[in-house]
Order: sequence, then structure tokens, then C-alpha cells
Amino acid sequence: MTVKIRGIVPSDRPRIISVTDETGAFLPDELTVLGEIMDEYFNDPKDCGYYFIIAEFEHDFAGYLCYGPTPMTHGAWDMYWCAVSPRFQGQGIGSTLFTMAADHIKKLGGRLILIDTSSNPNYEAARSLYITLGYRHVSTVPDFYNPGDHKETFWKAL
Repeated sequence: MTVKIRGIVPSDRPRIISVTDETGAFLPDELTVLGEIMDEYFNDPKDCGYYFIIAEFEHDFAGYLCYGPTPMTHGAWDMYWCAVSPRFQGQGIGSTLFTMAADHIKKLGGRLILIDTSSNPNYEAARSLYITLGYRHVSTVPDFYNPGDHKETFWKAL
């Protein structure tokens, strides 16, 4: 069983929103912002500052990752959005997406990757994945998203 990684096409938009929602980790406002980011990408893919990769598992949409260069830096990149359908979690799809993105970033001259995420328990599996993939937890901003919901930043040099 193989994971196939490909670029995004417009027909992926509803699937991306659906899979993101299925995870139960994102708020409705976040889904709206994700839709706006995809609209920006489809309007101007070369200059929008975002890259999307799609994972298919046995010809079925399994998940995606959105990443891009960090504005006002030289070689720093951000991993912005990632979701894997609950039906396919635990199959190595998230790891494959992050590895493929990191390889692409390195080819484009990237020197480091940052991931900002929530301390919310819904993100525990994601934070564990980042550590497994060699990202180091480098900061906590208390009460960033909401009281008691801190911003956790992970870092990896390429």
C-alpha cells in the first residue's frame, strides 16, 4: 500500500475542508481561513506564498500539507496547515507529507522549518509526530490562542 504525493488541483478544495473538519481539531473560523488561503493559491499559485501537497492512499484522498516561505526571512519556512483523514491516520501519511515538504523546501534553499501549533490536547498526536520527525520544541507563548491554550513552536534545521 503506497502513499502517492501530488500537487493540489481546484477539485481538492472541498476535500481539504472536509478532511480538516473531520479531524475535530480545527474551529469553524479556521476552516474559513483555510478556504481563503486556497482561494488565494488558486488565484495566483506562483506569488501567493503557499505550497500545497496532497496525499492519496490507495487512490483515495487521505490528507494534505500547506507550507510556505516565512516572510521577511532568508531561508526560513513555515508549515501552516496539515490534516490527515481519521480513516487514514496511523498509516505514515503525515510523516510522508512532512518529509516530502522538507525535501522540497531544502531544494528551494530553505535552511529551517518552523511549526506553530496549539497546546490543546487535540493536537497531542501532531506534536508527537513533529518530535518523531526531528523537530525540536523551542518556545511556548502562554495563553496565545485563548486563556490556557498556548502557542507551541517547533523548529528543525535543514
